[in-house]
Amino acid sequence: MWFHVDPASGVPIYLQLINQVKRATASGLMKTGDQMPSVRELAMELTVNPNTIAKAYQELERAGIIKTLRGVGTFVAEKEVKIVYEERVKAIMTAIEKVIVEAHHLGFSNDELQKYFEEKLKGWKVNNR
Repeated sequence: MWFHVDPASGVPIYLQLINQVKRATASGLMKTGDQMPSVRELAMELTVNPNTIAKAYQELERAGIIKTLRGVGTFVAEKEVKIVYEERVKAIMTAIEKVIVEAHHLGFSNDELQKYFEEKLKGWKVNNR
């Protein structure tokens, strides 16, 4: 399995797992219907507390990224946007603002930032609506 955690990173382990699953589904590494490892299996593999894995799975399920079928397993869910458009715009604008602030402090110009954003975006599977 490709999951990995870094206990020394300063980022809670459950958030590391959430971010890895989000990245894997956004990039196409994980697709709708792919089965996730069980909580117990992943906890043993990563040598972390099963409650940590369960917390990550609960958050991912709440966000509609995975779906648990009792007695069957946990799977990558079909993409279903549950947040109204205005809230989605607000969330992405907040994330973009954080990137702009960080770019400013790293000394990047607007043109450089736009170039790198477009370059990175080309490598991602993003729905064109």
